[in-house]
Amino acid sequence: MQRVVGLLSSRSRSSCSSLLPHSLLPPKAMVSSRLRSSTSSSLVTRSRVPLAIVLVCCARHVAGFAPSLSSLSSLQHGIRARTSFVCGRLPSTARSDLRRKFVAPCRSLASSTQDGSFTKDLEDEIKKQGDVVRNMKAAMKEDSASHSKEELDAAVKKLLDLKAKLEAPKQEEEKVAVVGDAPVRVSNIGPLALARNRLKVREIMMSQENLVGKEVIVKGWVRTVRSQKSFSFIELNDGSLPKGIQIVVNADLPTYAEVEKLCTGASVAVKGTIVESPGQGQQYEVAASEIELVGDCSGKDYPLQKKRHTLEFLRSIAHLRPRTNTLGSIARVRSALAQATHAFFQKQGFLYLQSPIITASDCEGAGEMFRVTTLPSEVDKLPKTKEGSIDYSKDFFGKPAYLTVSGQLSGETFACALGDIYTFGPTFRAENSQTSRHLAEFWMIEPEMAFADLQSVMENAEAYVKFVVKHALETCGEDLAFFNQMYDKTLLERLKDLVEKPFAKVSYSEAVELLQAEIAKDKSKWQYPDVKFGTDLRVAATDLLVPGIGELVGGSQREERLDVLVDKLKEFGLSPEDYWWYLDLRRYGSTPHAGYGLGFERLVCYVTATENIRDAIAYPRYPGNAEF
Repeated sequence: MQRVVGLLSSRSRSSCSSLLPHSLLPPKAMVSSRLRSSTSSSLVTRSRVPLAIVLVCCARHVAGFAPSLSSLSSLQHGIRARTSFVCGRLPSTARSDLRRKFVAPCRSLASSTQDGSFTKDLEDEIKKQGDVVRNMKAAMKEDSASHSKEELDAAVKKLLDLKAKLEAPKQEEEKVAVVGDAPVRVSNIGPLALARNRLKVREIMMSQENLVGKEVIVKGWVRTVRSQKSFSFIELNDGSLPKGIQIVVNADLPTYAEVEKLCTGASVAVKGTIVESPGQGQQYEVAASEIELVGDCSGKDYPLQKKRHTLEFLRSIAHLRPRTNTLGSIARVRSALAQATHAFFQKQGFLYLQSPIITASDCEGAGEMFRVTTLPSEVDKLPKTKEGSIDYSKDFFGKPAYLTVSGQLSGETFACALGDIYTFGPTFRAENSQTSRHLAEFWMIEPEMAFADLQSVMENAEAYVKFVVKHALETCGEDLAFFNQMYDKTLLERLKDLVEKPFAKVSYSEAVELLQAEIAKDKSKWQYPDVKFGTDLRVAATDLLVPGIGELVGGSQREERLDVLVDKLKEFGLSPEDYWWYLDLRRYGSTPHAGYGLGFERLVCYVTATENIRDAIAYPRYPGNAEF
């Protein structure tokens, strides 16, 4: 503890001297010695625990000795400054606890001491002024000319002013409280906004219990406000369901003035009782007993009004579009599909692999890749080789690097050691495509299975798609019903058929024959009527095609033969030396293995009847657009 007091400023040491027992203070020589070495990291390390002790002692002795306000202020200043210095070397959680437990009480004690001193002085002044008024009245009874009525009125007014000053609520003196060196925001939000035990609208509407009479707290954003003479209706949506819950607010509510401030887009917190709703299409509503406006909204400028907006317009305000029914429902279904993805593969015994986003390999050769570089952007400053080309040995990775188009190659290496794995992450393609089926940044699910062939791929892919769609039907019924009503009347029937019926399987040659027969009926209906059997089909591969989307899954049995693979690399102009690690899998314990890739956004589009893939992801990236 002596070491810690030695770390305090001279002003704070003098305060400690007046506050702490003499036996606890270090000799002057020791204090000065400690101050000279206060920057030593070893001293700071040794002082961490004693600092907490001295703060406790300070708080206790301050309370016991009732020091002067100036001494207490000095002590608080010194403790705060030194706490910041020492806490800077502690973990963030320890710093937070130390400041909360020891610095804040010291500040509160200083404040309460100041308030107590002020109150006592004011009470004394009131007592004295009361005596003055009583003496004046007594004197005027004996001799009415002793004091004028104006003098008595002035004395009474002064007494009343003093009493009013005593009873007046304390005004907030600081807008920002300071802990150590870090400012802490003092919010003006009311207590209801941060109240615990909040119930989501989904929990209320989907509850199997009878909730009538239950007191609840709900929070969310205003969709509509309808005010009558004696009450108002508020539709509150908290993002848990497409439809919100109705709040009924009587005009005699003490906080009814808050309702008059509400408009579409404002955030509110409501406390009330669940009652049966007389309206159609809703089981419950909330009879409000308290309402708080948390975040105001400029109704005039708010771009999301109570009308149907085009999806193209909503892409221009992607930061607000999750508040709409369509994009909110897409987000909830997407989340459910992602959760189901992990659940399926974990249940099947697959391991989740986080494959790298930065790569030097072009896995699929499917298109241009985004380059990752730290080389100068100015052309004249680029390092060059003797031949005049860009010298990538000077780049960050010492070679050309790109954003990955697939996690397949990484997945294969782990599958050939751990058995079955899957990746689920972002991938990138720099194709200049403006179609409704392509993005520059998208998510892929890519399982890889050891000791597996093409049949294993087809079986696993079908089981996966059925599993995640079934999960969406079970957990996102309200959202899918919304899509079925607003976008595709056959959606629910189609999804149920997918889950319940086996997938049709046809060979490539059969598919070509079926297409040719259908096209022959009316060639004018087809964009590409000239369908022929392809050439150079020397790969064991499969695609899963779904209505309205096209290819959802593409998979194959990987080439496990080393010589065949090396020849294929050379045929495509790729250097075997660049893929030495991939070829090692064929040199050391090669095994038949297979896998597939599924475009996650395409799956979301299929399940939600979304026509444009740019609406299936939070912030779409495509040629000419990287907003938000």
